Amino acid sequence: MTDTDARTTTNAWRNWAGNVTARPVRAVSPASVPELAEVLRRASEDGLRVKPVGTGHSFTATAATDGVLIRPDLLTGIRNIDREAMTVTVEAGTPLKRLNTALAREGLSLTNMGDIMEQTVAGATSTGTHGTGRDSASISAQIRALELVTADGTVLTCSEKENADVFAVARIGLGALGVVTAITFAVEPVFLLTAREEPMTFDRVMSGFDELVAENEHFEFYWFPHTGNCNTKRNNRSAGPAAPPGKLSGWIEDELLSNGIFQVACSLGRAVPAAIPSIAKLSSRALSARTYTDIPYKVFTSPRRVRFVEMEYAVPREAAVEALREVKAMVERSPLRISFPVEVRTAPADDIALSTASGRESAYIAVHLYKGTPYQAYFTAVERIMTAHAGRPHWGKVNTRDAEYLAGVYPRFGEFTAVRDRLDPDRLFGNDYLRRVLGE
Repeated sequence: MTDTDARTTTNAWRNWAGNVTARPVRAVSPASVPELAEVLRRASEDGLRVKPVGTGHSFTATAATDGVLIRPDLLTGIRNIDREAMTVTVEAGTPLKRLNTALAREGLSLTNMGDIMEQTVAGATSTGTHGTGRDSASISAQIRALELVTADGTVLTCSEKENADVFAVARIGLGALGVVTAITFAVEPVFLLTAREEPMTFDRVMSGFDELVAENEHFEFYWFPHTGNCNTKRNNRSAGPAAPPGKLSGWIEDELLSNGIFQVACSLGRAVPAAIPSIAKLSSRALSARTYTDIPYKVFTSPRRVRFVEMEYAVPREAAVEALREVKAMVERSPLRISFPVEVRTAPADDIALSTASGRESAYIAVHLYKGTPYQAYFTAVERIMTAHAGRPHWGKVNTRDAEYLAGVYPRFGEFTAVRDRLDPDRLFGNDYLRRVLGE
């Protein structure tokens, strides 16, 4: 096989937010698992490192390489739906959007998902993408098996029964163990969710946080810095009937306000930072209460057209209120001007070695700044608060933590690195980011 057979290009790569760039020697789009194995063999012979990349929605350099960049564009589609086992096996490069719509046509759904669906299934799971849930965990926790091509070209099928030690760590593998080529997810018959979106004061959300989490299957909220205002969202299963947002009202909320006008507000705030507190007060009052009922992916996910840079930390759930109060106090006493709301979600404990919810119930606190806005001062201050609460950074979002810190907050960190040492002793899949967060 030649590189041309595997559809090779040499273009520079840039992530979605534009804060990470790379110039690989070559970018390759293999169309099959054997083609991929051959790409890995050639890269190893040429002394080049390899990184798979999805749609670039990570804010870190986890997928950056100066060697061979593997694009999964041709490894897409559903391989199999097993209605007896209630699973779907899908090629690694399939966008979540395509998976969700295909499952819906089959009368099926994932149990839980994040709030965007542009990512590939492999990219989303490898970095620990999650939504919010009292009982249902991240997308990675819904994996029942995966196919992994390792550094020497071996194709491993991993599940609780087969290569179980690899399965225990590879569901969130950071691209450090090999190239994921297919994933088998648990699915269930499609169901309806009723979403209730409602403004609340910050103090009310803080005082009622435990009850709001306990009483709802999926609870999340956004706090608008420089205000005492939040927007909450409660999603719960419903017997129906479906009652989606009207076309006009849905467009006003999801496109005009959340994307169009918000884009203008962010641009104005970047140009005139002193205006941000006033803009925040207006923005926090613009979204009104609404209730609607629809199938899961239409409730869980929404379009995100305003580009930003993000940091997110998972803290023990019992520390969430204190940590968020500290963030609010820090913003109020600082000269910082924050145009983006702070997002808060929760997850139950899971059993994946490097999951941000590994072994503990977790709350996620995510901070964002508009693309092109200096973010270091804000993120550094937030990170200081999160690490004081034994926070675990989202693997695909901006952080400055190293392997020494991460080994201290992940009890199973050594289990992951031991599997990595066995599967990729020569670090074919290494890069500078992985060297920082995992060690040599």
